[in-house]
Amino acid sequence: METAIIDYGMGNLLSVQRAFEKCGSEAAIVDNPLELRNAERIILPGVGAFPDAMNNLKNGCWIEELNRAVLQKETPILGICLGMQLLAAKGYEGQECLGLGYIPGEVVLLDAKEEGERIPHVGWNEIEGIADTELLAGIPSGTNFYFVHSYHFRVKNQEDILCHTPYCGSFVSAVGRGHIVGTQFHPEKSQKAGFRVIKNFLRM
Repeated sequence: METAIIDYGMGNLLSVQRAFEKCGSEAAIVDNPLELRNAERIILPGVGAFPDAMNNLKNGCWIEELNRAVLQKETPILGICLGMQLLAAKGYEGQECLGLGYIPGEVVLLDAKEEGERIPHVGWNEIEGIADTELLAGIPSGTNFYFVHSYHFRVKNQEDILCHTPYCGSFVSAVGRGHIVGTQFHPEKSQKAGFRVIKNFLRM
Protein backbone atom coordinates (compact mmCIF):
# COMPACT_ATOMS: atom_id res chain seq x y z
CA MET A 1 0.00 0.00 0.00
CA GLU A 2 1.47 3.34 -1.03
CA THR A 3 -0.52 5.78 1.13
CA ALA A 4 -2.70 4.87 4.12
CA ILE A 5 -5.29 7.42 5.25
CA ILE A 6 -6.29 6.68 8.84
CA ASP A 7 -10.03 6.38 9.48
CA TYR A 8 -10.44 6.95 13.21
CA GLY A 9 -13.79 8.70 12.91
CA MET A 10 -12.57 12.30 12.66
CA GLY A 11 -11.56 13.35 9.16
CA ASN A 12 -12.61 14.42 5.67
CA LEU A 13 -11.38 11.14 4.30
CA LEU A 14 -12.80 11.08 0.79
CA SER A 15 -11.55 14.57 -0.13
CA VAL A 16 -8.08 13.65 1.12
CA GLN A 17 -8.14 10.36 -0.78
CA ARG A 18 -9.23 12.06 -4.02
CA ALA A 19 -6.49 14.67 -3.69
CA PHE A 20 -3.77 12.06 -3.22
CA GLU A 21 -5.07 10.02 -6.13
CA LYS A 22 -5.04 13.11 -8.36
CA CYS A 23 -1.42 13.62 -7.32
CA GLY A 24 -0.55 10.13 -8.53
CA SER A 25 -0.64 8.06 -5.35
CA GLU A 26 -2.46 4.85 -4.62
CA ALA A 27 -4.34 5.98 -1.50
CA ALA A 28 -6.46 3.73 0.71
CA ILE A 29 -8.68 4.65 3.64
CA VAL A 30 -7.83 2.18 6.40
CA ASP A 31 -9.84 1.35 9.51
CA ASN A 32 -7.59 -1.43 10.85
CA PRO A 33 -4.39 -0.32 12.62
CA LEU A 34 -2.53 -3.40 11.39
CA GLU A 35 -2.79 -2.07 7.83
CA LEU A 36 -0.23 0.60 8.74
CA ARG A 37 2.44 -2.11 8.67
CA ASN A 38 2.14 -2.28 4.87
CA ALA A 39 1.98 1.47 4.23
CA GLU A 40 4.77 3.44 2.58
CA ARG A 41 3.26 6.69 3.86
CA ILE A 42 0.63 7.59 6.44
CA ILE A 43 -1.91 10.42 6.48
CA LEU A 44 -3.46 11.48 9.79
CA PRO A 45 -6.39 13.78 8.94
CA GLY A 46 -8.63 15.35 11.53
CA VAL A 47 -11.69 17.52 12.11
CA GLY A 48 -13.02 18.06 15.63
CA ALA A 49 -11.68 18.29 19.16
CA PHE A 50 -8.22 17.20 20.34
CA PRO A 51 -9.37 15.04 23.32
CA ASP A 52 -12.00 13.26 21.22
CA ALA A 53 -9.41 12.50 18.55
CA MET A 54 -6.91 11.10 21.04
CA ASN A 55 -9.63 8.99 22.65
CA ASN A 56 -10.58 7.59 19.25
CA LEU A 57 -6.95 6.77 18.45
CA LYS A 58 -6.52 5.10 21.83
CA ASN A 59 -9.81 3.16 21.76
CA GLY A 60 -9.19 2.08 18.17
CA CYS A 61 -5.73 0.70 19.11
CA TRP A 62 -4.03 3.05 16.64
CA ILE A 63 -1.33 4.50 18.89
CA GLU A 64 0.79 1.36 19.24
CA GLU A 65 0.79 0.78 15.48
CA LEU A 66 1.47 4.45 14.77
CA ASN A 67 4.44 4.37 17.12
CA ARG A 68 5.71 1.20 15.46
CA ALA A 69 5.40 2.68 11.97
CA VAL A 70 6.53 6.24 12.67
CA LEU A 71 9.10 5.86 15.44
CA GLN A 72 10.55 2.42 14.66
CA LYS A 73 10.19 2.03 10.88
CA GLU A 74 10.36 5.80 10.21
CA THR A 75 7.41 5.67 7.83
CA PRO A 76 6.69 9.23 6.61
CA ILE A 77 3.55 10.70 8.19
CA LEU A 78 1.58 13.83 7.29
CA GLY A 79 -0.83 15.28 9.85
CA ILE A 80 -3.51 17.55 8.40
CA CYS A 81 -5.28 20.24 10.49
CA LEU A 82 -6.26 18.48 13.75
CA GLY A 83 -4.00 15.67 12.58
CA MET A 84 -1.04 18.06 12.75
CA GLN A 85 -2.04 19.16 16.24
CA LEU A 86 -2.14 15.54 17.43
CA LEU A 87 1.59 15.30 16.71
CA ALA A 88 2.13 17.59 19.72
CA ALA A 89 2.97 16.46 23.24
CA LYS A 90 -0.15 17.97 24.77
CA GLY A 91 -3.37 19.83 23.93
CA TYR A 92 -5.67 22.11 25.90
CA GLU A 93 -8.96 21.96 23.99
CA GLY A 94 -11.58 21.77 26.72
CA GLN A 95 -9.19 19.84 28.98
CA GLU A 96 -5.53 18.97 29.24
CA CYS A 97 -4.84 15.93 27.08
CA LEU A 98 -1.70 14.10 26.02
CA GLY A 99 -0.99 13.96 22.28
CA LEU A 100 1.17 11.58 20.27
CA GLY A 101 4.31 13.45 21.34
CA TYR A 102 6.17 13.22 18.05
CA ILE A 103 7.01 16.94 17.96
CA PRO A 104 7.52 18.86 21.24
CA GLY A 105 4.95 21.57 21.90
CA GLU A 106 1.35 22.14 22.92
CA VAL A 107 -1.94 23.00 21.26
CA VAL A 108 -3.71 26.11 22.57
CA LEU A 109 -6.60 28.38 21.59
CA LEU A 110 -5.98 31.11 19.02
CA ASP A 111 -5.97 34.60 20.53
CA ALA A 112 -7.30 37.45 18.38
CA LYS A 113 -4.87 40.38 18.35
CA GLU A 114 -6.50 42.77 15.89
CA GLU A 115 -10.00 44.00 15.14
CA GLY A 116 -11.65 41.78 12.57
CA GLU A 117 -9.77 38.63 13.52
CA ARG A 118 -12.35 35.93 14.10
CA ILE A 119 -12.10 32.54 15.75
CA PRO A 120 -12.54 29.97 14.28
CA HIS A 121 -10.08 31.04 11.62
CA VAL A 122 -11.83 30.01 8.41
CA GLY A 123 -10.73 30.75 4.86
CA TRP A 124 -7.67 31.56 2.82
CA ASN A 125 -4.50 32.93 4.35
CA GLU A 126 -0.84 33.08 3.41
CA ILE A 127 2.18 31.29 4.78
CA GLU A 128 5.45 33.08 5.51
CA GLY A 129 8.92 32.39 6.87
CA ILE A 130 9.19 29.17 4.90
CA ALA A 131 12.02 26.89 6.00
CA ASP A 132 14.28 25.07 3.57
CA THR A 133 12.22 21.90 3.63
CA GLU A 134 11.20 19.24 1.14
CA LEU A 135 7.52 19.49 2.12
CA LEU A 136 7.27 23.12 1.01
CA ALA A 137 9.73 23.02 -1.89
CA GLY A 138 8.65 25.33 -4.70
CA ILE A 139 6.10 27.17 -2.52
CA PRO A 140 6.91 30.91 -2.36
CA SER A 141 6.30 33.01 0.72
CA GLY A 142 2.88 34.65 0.53
CA THR A 143 1.17 31.62 -1.02
CA ASN A 144 -2.41 31.18 0.22
CA PHE A 145 -3.82 28.00 1.71
CA TYR A 146 -7.21 27.09 3.15
CA PHE A 147 -7.65 26.97 6.95
CA VAL A 148 -10.43 25.90 9.34
CA HIS A 149 -9.37 25.88 13.01
CA SER A 150 -9.69 27.48 16.45
CA TYR A 151 -6.53 26.06 18.05
CA HIS A 152 -2.90 26.21 17.02
CA PHE A 153 0.31 24.28 17.66
CA ARG A 154 2.71 26.24 19.88
CA VAL A 155 5.93 24.48 18.87
CA LYS A 156 8.72 24.23 21.43
CA ASN A 157 11.74 24.09 19.11
CA GLN A 158 12.29 26.61 16.33
CA GLU A 159 13.86 23.97 14.09
CA ASP A 160 10.55 22.09 13.97
CA ILE A 161 8.70 25.10 12.49
CA LEU A 162 8.36 25.01 8.69
CA CYS A 163 6.30 28.18 8.25
CA HIS A 164 3.87 30.47 10.01
CA THR A 165 0.76 32.48 9.14
CA PRO A 166 0.18 36.15 10.10
CA TYR A 167 -3.14 35.81 11.91
CA CYS A 168 -3.88 36.20 15.63
CA GLY A 169 -0.36 37.59 15.98
CA SER A 170 1.23 34.66 14.21
CA PHE A 171 0.72 30.92 14.38
CA VAL A 172 2.70 27.93 13.13
CA SER A 173 1.08 26.62 9.96
CA ALA A 174 3.39 23.69 9.19
CA VAL A 175 5.74 21.56 11.28
CA GLY A 176 8.39 19.01 10.49
CA ARG A 177 10.92 16.77 12.15
CA GLY A 178 12.50 14.53 9.54
CA HIS A 179 9.88 12.14 8.18
CA ILE A 180 7.20 13.54 10.55
CA VAL A 181 5.38 16.55 9.06
CA GLY A 182 2.10 18.37 9.44
CA THR A 183 0.11 21.25 8.02
CA GLN A 184 -2.48 23.32 9.86
CA PHE A 185 -3.99 24.17 6.49
CA HIS A 186 -5.86 21.69 4.31
CA PRO A 187 -3.71 20.86 1.26
CA GLU A 188 -6.56 18.84 -0.24
CA LYS A 189 -8.69 22.02 -0.28
CA SER A 190 -5.94 24.42 -1.33
CA GLN A 191 -6.00 23.88 -5.08
CA LYS A 192 -2.72 24.05 -7.01
CA ALA A 193 -0.51 25.01 -4.05
CA GLY A 194 -2.03 22.29 -1.89
CA PHE A 195 -1.43 19.68 -4.56
CA ARG A 196 2.20 20.80 -4.74
CA VAL A 197 2.54 20.11 -1.01
CA ILE A 198 0.97 16.66 -1.46
CA LYS A 199 3.32 15.84 -4.33
CA ASN A 200 6.27 17.01 -2.22
CA PHE A 201 5.20 14.71 0.60
CA LEU A 202 4.91 11.79 -1.81
CA ARG A 203 8.57 12.30 -2.70
CA MET A 204 9.73 12.17 0.91
